[in-house]
Amino acid sequence: MSLKIVVLAKQVPDTRNVGKDAMTAEGTVNRAALPAIFNPEDLNALEQALRLKEKDPETTVGLLTMGPPRAGEIIREGLYRGADTGWLLTDRLFAGADTLATSYALATAIKKIGDVDLVIGGRQAIDGDTAQVGPQVAQKLGLNQVTYAEEILKVENGKATIRRMIDGGVEVVEAPLPLVVTVNGSAAECRPANAKLVMKYKYAACPLEVAEDDNRKDLRAERPYLNLTQWSVADVDGDPQQCGMSGSPTKVKEVQSIAFQAKESKTMTGSDEEINNLIVELLNDKIIG
Repeated sequence: MSLKIVVLAKQVPDTRNVGKDAMTAEGTVNRAALPAIFNPEDLNALEQALRLKEKDPETTVGLLTMGPPRAGEIIREGLYRGADTGWLLTDRLFAGADTLATSYALATAIKKIGDVDLVIGGRQAIDGDTAQVGPQVAQKLGLNQVTYAEEILKVENGKATIRRMIDGGVEVVEAPLPLVVTVNGSAAECRPANAKLVMKYKYAACPLEVAEDDNRKDLRAERPYLNLTQWSVADVDGDPQQCGMSGSPTKVKEVQSIAFQAKESKTMTGSDEEINNLIVELLNDKIIG
């Protein structure tokens, strides 16, 4: 059966490169100071969507992301891999959103898209590690949800069959559509970009990414698929009080990159006396026991 799939994707700061400028004075992440990457588990989610598309060419896959204009790169990366379209939520009113405000914005956008069969996202983003957005989107839309998915085995007769991780093993569940699914990082890796699709979509851009002196305006006029959809809070009929910092009860106090280093080292021969002395020292320092 053909499906209308929305993949929730996020451009995240590369948390391997957190420096002294990682936080703003307001307690939000200074994304401009960090390299931006495609959230890894969202790539796993995209792969599951693309596999369903392969089974039925009539299936459509679109990426939904929220962020500054540069987040349009996430949509392009999805198009390079085989997605059909994308939507960028960008507005100063969206800035500083926690999971509650983020899920509200995404849910309002999904309502605007309409008639969605599957919403698929990564289990969590590496800049927050909360795993809350997917379930919150499902709750706000009143949809069924399956979390910790490893593979969407099939979708037929209005139901999805999904293999998911649980404590101590795996289980296979069946859930009716429409459905929200969150995918683990241990699921299949996303395919690489397709060279032909890169050539097709490399000049795709949302309006705020296009400079006034851009010399490819005529090209985008000739090829409408190069014009990425851009929505503000007003475009999705959102409530400004539930978006961004206004709708975020959670505030980040600080982000740090901590590297543990040994103050000193000892070389031991492995004799019974040295091992006994080490155990006594660890007990005295309350490290063990």
